[in-house]
Amino acid sequence: MLFGGWEEQMARIARIMVPTDFSAPADGALDYARDLASQLGASIDLVHVLDDPFTSGAFVSEGAMVIPGELRDTMENFAREQLEARHTAHAGALPGSSTAILLGPQAKSLVERAKEDKADLIVMGTHGRTGLEHLLLGSVAEKVVRTAACPVLTTRQAAGE
Repeated sequence: MLFGGWEEQMARIARIMVPTDFSAPADGALDYARDLASQLGASIDLVHVLDDPFTSGAFVSEGAMVIPGELRDTMENFAREQLEARHTAHAGALPGSSTAILLGPQAKSLVERAKEDKADLIVMGTHGRTGLEHLLLGSVAEKVVRTAACPVLTTRQAAGE
């Protein structure tokens, strides 16, 4: 028995959520999740979060920041195309796999979606930011790890990849 019942826990994984921001680390996490899902007979829910200022509370000193409807539509269409391409290439052959675009603050939206969909595991890439960059930008992965009800596996792209 590995890690105090790890094998039993792995056998119960049927639904894996994979957040993506379409970056190389996110693609690496999707590759990892696909291989894991294939071995476990699990499905993948590939999701992208559009950080909508009306749902995330992004305000500027003069009032609310408004994204013009055309720009939002363009962003959503781009996200949908990217999701579908990755789904087809990586998860499309896994039964029950799906894609979704979420609106709102990234970490909160991901955690809520995982809970609603009863995800057994979240697999996500991390950019590995440190120092001032981490302080200013924060870490979506770190927030998800701290607040998700299910286990979260983070992957990091090796330097130079």
